Amino acid sequence: MSKLTQESAQLEALAGQPALRRFPAYVRLSGPGWLQGAMTLGGGSAITSLTIGAVYGYELLWVQPLSMLIGCIMLFALSHQTLSTGKQPFAAMRDHVHPSLAWLWAIAALASSIIWGFSHYPLSAGMLEEIIGVATGFSLQDSPGAGRESYLFALALLVWAVCAYTAWHYGAGGRAVKVFETAIKLLSSMIVLAFAWVVISASAAGQVDWPAVLAGYVPGSLPSDGAGVTTIMAALGTAVGINMTFVYGYTLLDRGWGRAHRELSRWDIVMGLVIPYVLVTSLISIAAAGAFHGSELDIQGKLAPAQAGAMFADAGMGPVTGRLVFAVGILGMAVGSLVMHMLCCGAAAGAMFNLPPHSRGYRLALLLPTPAVLGVFLWSSMGPYVILPTSAICGFLLPIAYVGWLFLNNSADYLGADRPRGGRAAVYNVAMLLCIVTVLASVTYSTGVKLGWF
Repeated sequence: MSKLTQESAQLEALAGQPALRRFPAYVRLSGPGWLQGAMTLGGGSAITSLTIGAVYGYELLWVQPLSMLIGCIMLFALSHQTLSTGKQPFAAMRDHVHPSLAWLWAIAALASSIIWGFSHYPLSAGMLEEIIGVATGFSLQDSPGAGRESYLFALALLVWAVCAYTAWHYGAGGRAVKVFETAIKLLSSMIVLAFAWVVISASAAGQVDWPAVLAGYVPGSLPSDGAGVTTIMAALGTAVGINMTFVYGYTLLDRGWGRAHRELSRWDIVMGLVIPYVLVTSLISIAAAGAFHGSELDIQGKLAPAQAGAMFADAGMGPVTGRLVFAVGILGMAVGSLVMHMLCCGAAAGAMFNLPPHSRGYRLALLLPTPAVLGVFLWSSMGPYVILPTSAICGFLLPIAYVGWLFLNNSADYLGADRPRGGRAAVYNVAMLLCIVTVLASVTYSTGVKLGWF
């Protein structure tokens, strides 16, 4: 009996057990959801969370959990579709919705994965520089110019080499997939612990208003200025981005999952994506709100993580918590996201050009984001200014995938007997329609604010 057959039999036996009995096995067997968590916990989430806390205090803590809830519902639908049929998502969108929608989805996923690298490699290099500086005292931050840029470029190349090696071997399939997913679980846990340490230190210093934190998770207002609307759009774009919607189905298939794994996939998304994302983004926003909100600094969308770390240290957390621990957390977020960007490029290029999984062409496609390492030379002019607008643009692209999944979820030709029916279909459709309406409303509102309609 193969390992996957044994796994399927185990899941069928667990299906009738209470949740607490299923949980340990589901944690051990989980994986693709954690990869989604690694992808979303990148530079965009970090900068957006810092901005939400620093500029708006605790007022907008509800935005990112709501954004994740929207993405979670849609990913549930995709996992049900992919695991019920075993068909690749691009082919399903092309054959059962429309070829142009499938191609637009793949191109948007590929382009966004490359574009994000131009901010993530400088971010990774900057955080690695910060860690080296705090740990050893060596720093070129006071010597701007070609020397420091070359140093950052060397650090970016080191990060690229680690990410490329990881993605390349993940692309080989087999045991490498499980090893990578286990490493991502450990990395995600480390990121949560790092930012929990930062918030605990801030709370001990009297910088966190916990009643205001709890009130911040209840939606009460929307910003009316263009920058505030861009921040909300960025939250929608970074919670579950267009590239995440594309690569998720392929990571399910890479694990060999099928019909027996449908319930596990929902638990996997909650454990690996929803919980880490809500915890990390909330912790960053809470720490930033306590340390920076109400200051006279102009930090709307301009608060770079290295600058934030120094400000945390100056606010009473000290260099270890404020700079070192914070930098380790941000570096982990960026590296995990960069690996997933490579895997998304491989999946998108493979789908568009019919490259066999894990072939040489597919694995070379993993390296498409490589030119983004040159972002270290553009960082002084681009800086964190590009992160919020890029996140917002990704939010504009989300309806491409969401509308397609709604059609697929109701396609008898595609899902056959697995198409939701009756009350279950009504719940699915209402939830998916609410997600689409919310995203479209945010796009409309954002455009209207920028054009002066509201």
